[in-house]
Amino acid sequence: MIDVLLVDDHPVVRSGYARLLEAGGDIRVAAEAPDAEAGYTAYVQCTPKVTVTDLSLPGSSGIELIRRIRARDASARVLVFSVHDEAVVVDKAIQSGACGFISKRSAPEVLLEAVRAVAKGERYFSEDVRRVVEHRSPDAEREVINALSAREFEVFRLLARGMSPAECAQMLNLSQKTVANYQALIKEKLNVNTSAALVHLALRLGVVSGTSPTQLLSPKDGDH
Repeated sequence: MIDVLLVDDHPVVRSGYARLLEAGGDIRVAAEAPDAEAGYTAYVQCTPKVTVTDLSLPGSSGIELIRRIRARDASARVLVFSVHDEAVVVDKAIQSGACGFISKRSAPEVLLEAVRAVAKGERYFSEDVRRVVEHRSPDAEREVINALSAREFEVFRLLARGMSPAECAQMLNLSQKTVANYQALIKEKLNVNTSAALVHLALRLGVVSGTSPTQLLSPKDGDH
């Protein structure tokens, strides 16, 4: 039996995934969580065989959850299930320790196949994600994004969503001075000088979604 932890902020979605997975007969949903913090706590408590997580979560993202789980247990198997399947986001998830990545546009049986493959120690991509990864062109900006550490990427994502350094510090349980240092380092690595330029870059590369930088800069904006 494959024990699974489901992390998604929508209860109806979690319920649907749970029914789908348990219908497979060899998978049991051992725990569910609505955000990254609760997801990490649930992981520590139930040590599932596979963690299935969205990336767009309230507070810290799924990327941060992956980083924390893998820092605690290097053998942990984490599968990403997300609508954000841009190449740079897939790259960052894998770099942070994810073992697979499937699009939420995938057919239901793909989730079952992915969980079984990841549980066996295999790497798994849905066909649409595989095409995105295989056909991406060399891109200097993407390479720079990949050079950011998981923590730097998380701060970058939150800043690009319009959060202030103080809000980022509270969200990530860091000091404002630490976040300010991350902010300066991120701008230097990405070669941008302003917050607007940082948001434009995040939008162009699909790190956050939105229709305009102005919308992204709204503190009330969500990225899903």
